[in-house]
Amino acid sequence: MSRITVSPLEQLKELKRGAFEILPEHDFLKKLTKSFEKQKPLVVKFGADPSRPDIHLGHTVVLQKLKLLQDFGHEIYFLIGDYTAQIGDPTGKNKTRPILTSEEVIRNAQTYKEQVGKVLDMSKTKVVFNKDWLGKFSGLDLIQLMSKATVGAILQRDDFNKRYSHSEAIYLHEMIYPILQGYDSVFLEADLELGGTDQTFNLMMGRHLQHAYEQEAQCILTMPLIEGTDGVHKMSKSMDNYIALTDTPTNMFGKLMSISDELMKKYYLLLSRKPALEVDHIIESLVNGTLHPMEAKKSLASEITGYYHGTEVGQEERIKFEARFSKKQIPDDIQTIIRLAGVINLLDLFLEIGLIKSKSEGRRLIQQNAVKVNFENHSNETLNLVLGEEVILKIGKLRMLKIIVE
Repeated sequence: MSRITVSPLEQLKELKRGAFEILPEHDFLKKLTKSFEKQKPLVVKFGADPSRPDIHLGHTVVLQKLKLLQDFGHEIYFLIGDYTAQIGDPTGKNKTRPILTSEEVIRNAQTYKEQVGKVLDMSKTKVVFNKDWLGKFSGLDLIQLMSKATVGAILQRDDFNKRYSHSEAIYLHEMIYPILQGYDSVFLEADLELGGTDQTFNLMMGRHLQHAYEQEAQCILTMPLIEGTDGVHKMSKSMDNYIALTDTPTNMFGKLMSISDELMKKYYLLLSRKPALEVDHIIESLVNGTLHPMEAKKSLASEITGYYHGTEVGQEERIKFEARFSKKQIPDDIQTIIRLAGVINLLDLFLEIGLIKSKSEGRRLIQQNAVKVNFENHSNETLNLVLGEEVILKIGKLRMLKIIVE
């Protein structure tokens, strides 16, 4: 068992960085103090619903905190909700989710351990599946568990409340989900559970049920939801604004470079593994203008890419990016097409190569000076390009295209 050497107050300080809230914080400090004095690690729970196969950087906001707790010497339980995933977490949903088959859940769950291993030390992580205990429930067991919560309490949850007030359907199996998730905390005798701010109700249900089963209640630590590359919506696959852990190094680096300067500060706060004081200094330097945003962004993109693909790879991607986009050099792997000399319509070309989904999107790119011809802004007065010799097109921040003219 690892020795806990970091003081309770120092642990709390690092854990609070970027966190939305710790409830109740006073009780959590008591748990940390007792753990330190008795050299007994806390039981830390994090549940993942394997409804999709890929984990993205949005998920790692919480995983980073788990890694910190693991480094402090606490015991991490990574709980894969293979049983509850077949119900589907209704959190934030305005309609009933389709129920997954056990085959879909198993297939998705198999990818989780490998991806989570990019953040956590899996040799020190206990991976558990809630089907191992919930799958043994009899009908009577389930009824007895449901007797620990009231319908009124369940309807206090924001998404249920909205659906109920709008006379939208709420099915009984959806109302059972938070109760089953809460029982996972009872079974594991968790001291602390982590999740996003959208999971607060479910995490608090764990506290409620532990009280009902006469256990010491867990504390909860919630992390903010992080916006995706569009800077507007929560990072998610459905919004196509996510950065997956399985992205290639080049794609991961490029997507990180595409975020806004303002969002970069939040990414530093929630995704960087640098010490809190160093991150505070970087953000302060960005605010007072002593650090250029482009330099800070390249450092962050290199750091994060290095986490998941190796430090040297992260540094190599930075060098490649600077050569490609900062120094006007042409990459070896540039996409190349052949066209006859003459006039081509840029919108038709962009649609052909799959760069845009509509011509209105293409016009917007041109109007925003996001299209460069041989590294010079293309005039937004024309949609046509005259081809007489080889042309290098740069579209946005990430795409380059070579047109060879015959």
